Amino acid sequence: MDAFHAVKTMLAVREYRPDAIPEDVVRQILEAARLTGSSRNRQQWDFVVVRDRSTLGQLGRLASTGKFIADAPLAIAVVTADGPTGYIDGARAVQDMMLAAWDAGVGSNWVGNTNTPEIKALLNVPADKLVLTVIPFGYPKKKLGAGKKQRKPLAEVAHLEQFGQTYPAG
Repeated sequence: MDAFHAVKTMLAVREYRPDAIPEDVVRQILEAARLTGSSRNRQQWDFVVVRDRSTLGQLGRLASTGKFIADAPLAIAVVTADGPTGYIDGARAVQDMMLAAWDAGVGSNWVGNTNTPEIKALLNVPADKLVLTVIPFGYPKKKLGAGKKQRKPLAEVAHLEQFGQTYPAG
């Protein structure tokens, strides 16, 4: 799949089949994160791979917006330096992981509000680090219509030269 096609068709997935994700696919997802560009090449990130059913269940209970983590066969916690650069670099790595997963037929979804003392303790994350997100990964339970997105038209969000000047229709 080419990069634009992946961006165009990737959808949030919250229901997963129980099938394990092969190690080579997990490694490719992690490599996509590791190879992401970062500010001054500091690479202020770590990735905690979680496959244990009990830990996934606990993460699902602890993540207020990600109960569905409990049903995923895999989750990856993205741990960053606490600060704007860490957040931005971590978010870039997350997007690359999600796109690499999508290319392999694996769905995922961003889960917020994961930097809690309980989640940090469960994953043994140092106090000076931030749990930016815990991303569940799995093969979609339902067939998805690739690219069926509800997005504002380009004319509403793109401007030419200055804000408020309409970008020409293509």
